[in-house]
Amino acid sequence: MGKGRWALRGVVMAYLGILIGLPVVFMIYKALAHGFGPFWSQITQPGAISALKLSVEIAAIAVPVNTLVGVGAAILIARHKFFGKRAFDTVFDIPVAVSPVILGVALILAYSRIGWFGAPLLRHGIMVLFSPLGLVLATMAVSLPYVLRSIVPVLLEVGTEQEDAARTLGAGRFRTFFNVTLPSIRWAVAYGVALTIARTLGEFGAVLVVSGNISGRTQTLPIYIYDDWDQRFDTLGSYSGALVLALISMAVLLVLAMLRKRERRLRVDLA
Repeated sequence: MGKGRWALRGVVMAYLGILIGLPVVFMIYKALAHGFGPFWSQITQPGAISALKLSVEIAAIAVPVNTLVGVGAAILIARHKFFGKRAFDTVFDIPVAVSPVILGVALILAYSRIGWFGAPLLRHGIMVLFSPLGLVLATMAVSLPYVLRSIVPVLLEVGTEQEDAARTLGAGRFRTFFNVTLPSIRWAVAYGVALTIARTLGEFGAVLVVSGNISGRTQTLPIYIYDDWDQRFDTLGSYSGALVLALISMAVLLVLAMLRKRERRLRVDLA
């Protein structure tokens, strides 16, 4: 059994190394091959800084909104029965089941000049496509389910006993939520938020479709990296930008690992 377990671990580690480890190591090598100076010069260029700033601004909008929607929808699914509940639940899985490019195309069809909403909005001076607003909508669409899917299992495991007791003692809905429900799901919320941050910062497909790839205006960091590689043939710039994005993702993964550990402890305590 011991040899079989170690063999299985070796196969898994080799598989992960080929798919993830080697490409990441190669990226780090290429980004720093000429020293830290050229790397720093690449990531501090105005285009790179503007792209990173836009990515952070989009995340600063999309993450809180999706967190609020995710918490509310999770409570509806886990605590209430209503007509169309199964369809409502399934809608949140569409961003996972459907390619982000398809979501981007759907946004174009909805908010273009010939779309259902594009023409009325344009008459009021609101331009969705090829603007930061369109990037926010695309990012919110692809990162929608992560908070919800992190919270629902915890709510189902916690049950309603404590909430029912709070209501029996005279607590209203808001007081019950903030004093009973929210503390029981706080680590699940944090876990979902971390996943949403990672998804929003790294999103490429849907954002590329609706952005128009306008330098300095609608270029997020992933699009800037792609543009460096495909249009400007600047391999050092693309590798440097990719390393910055990877470092941010690694920081989020570290937070995820810590939250996952706390979530497992919570599940054990509930069991």
